[in-house]
Amino acid sequence: MRYVIGIDLGTSAVKVLLVNKEGEVEHAVAKNYPLIQEHPGYNEQNPEEWVDKTLQALRQLVTESGVNPAEIAGLSYSGQMHGLVLLDERQQLIRPAILWNDTRTTEQCEEIKTVLGDKLLTITKNQALEGFTLPKILWVKEHEPASFKRSTVFLLPKDYLRFRMTGRLHSEYSDAAGTLLLDVVNKKWSSEICQAFDLPVTLCPSLVDSGAYIGTLLPEIAKITGLSSSTKVFAGGADNACGAIGAGILSAGKALCSIGTSGVFLSFEENKQRNFAGKVHFFNHSQEDSYYTMGVTLAAGYSLSWFKNTFAENDSFDQLLDEAAKVPIGSNGLLFAPYLVGERTPYVDAKIRGTFTGIDGSHKKEHFVRAVMEGIVFSINDTVDIFKANGKNVDTIISIGGGAKNDLWLQMQADIFNGTVISLANEQGPGMGAAMLAASSLKWFSSLKECAEHFIRFQKKFKPIQENVEKYKTLYQIYKKVYTQTKDINYQLFPFREQ
Repeated sequence: MRYVIGIDLGTSAVKVLLVNKEGEVEHAVAKNYPLIQEHPGYNEQNPEEWVDKTLQALRQLVTESGVNPAEIAGLSYSGQMHGLVLLDERQQLIRPAILWNDTRTTEQCEEIKTVLGDKLLTITKNQALEGFTLPKILWVKEHEPASFKRSTVFLLPKDYLRFRMTGRLHSEYSDAAGTLLLDVVNKKWSSEICQAFDLPVTLCPSLVDSGAYIGTLLPEIAKITGLSSSTKVFAGGADNACGAIGAGILSAGKALCSIGTSGVFLSFEENKQRNFAGKVHFFNHSQEDSYYTMGVTLAAGYSLSWFKNTFAENDSFDQLLDEAAKVPIGSNGLLFAPYLVGERTPYVDAKIRGTFTGIDGSHKKEHFVRAVMEGIVFSINDTVDIFKANGKNVDTIISIGGGAKNDLWLQMQADIFNGTVISLANEQGPGMGAAMLAASSLKWFSSLKECAEHFIRFQKKFKPIQENVEKYKTLYQIYKKVYTQTKDINYQLFPFREQ
């Protein structure tokens, strides 16, 4: 038997998967690492922690699986997006990595908007948000000029990990698309943006496709991990792109709904000229010469966790959802807006906060739980609404994460999105997408699509129930009024919140 390894470098942990030619996960190992949070809004990590924990995980994977290392033909990567890693002329780390969830760069985002104006969307197809990489570079340039002066190249998190394992410096298009430095359509670093902020283009690493063969493991890495030094290494992709591959989102009409802590609705995009005016993210896919668009709900599963921890600490999630299933659509006139930590799509509003609207003396815990669930899916439907308004056909939705583990959740998504919702039997997230990139690049299959047909197994299918669809259409129109009706109130309350 031949195997590939998918390495998923997440925000809190790295997960490594050993996958055979049938798409079956033979073994998996995860290792956690800490955040560095020296000030409010700061989120950093030591990139060497990524390296150390990945090598430990690979060593454990090889040892516990008992697989002959010579049978592991290749590996590839998925990684958290946007993080800034700076290297000096000796390719040594200059400072800790600034992560995607770091929010210190609001002033730099405003500078980007002022300097570039409409050119930003024309070139990068995305708005300037604190999570992206360019604002982080500008922050270092302004606040740590000595560090910036020493910087000769920046890397994204998984690209640094791959560099340390192979000695090769590269980025690839799906991750580079989240920097605000990439000309997304023309697949090259934007010299115009670099010049606008007095950044040398040489600060940007060379670009390759996600399936590109990078080389083999360094001898010392092979020795530490127990892998063969002939194991082939492929570039990999951004976590959302690899998550899409792992769910088979590789052709028009297919979309991914992921309800984890945050919520993501991601759709395959074949029209690179389509203009969403920055209302959703537009990124290069890890499938060569294709794209995906996505919207984000910041507090999706987090909203349900917050409710449970605050009001139903002794109940299990299963108990809460079983009770909510007995409540009719609309939660007896109760609406929830899940803006607990602000909102991304479609408002990009850090100050807005959540609400329960329509509270009645007859409401019980189960009504609030169902309202929270419906509000989460309504928020994700804001992205679906944008897609449909721009002529995108979204008729098949693969659901993953916590929202795919319960039939009520799945049917709710089918009814609110008005599309067929499918759950996976072998969901493994971005790590599986990384493994599929390796399998496809090894030419086990003629394409990623063929690999997906072989690796991905569907479990349940939920069709929209027309009666439910009509009820949710009415409720959704009411839900959309909550933001506009409460925005001013929330802004007035903002000074009273603990910062």
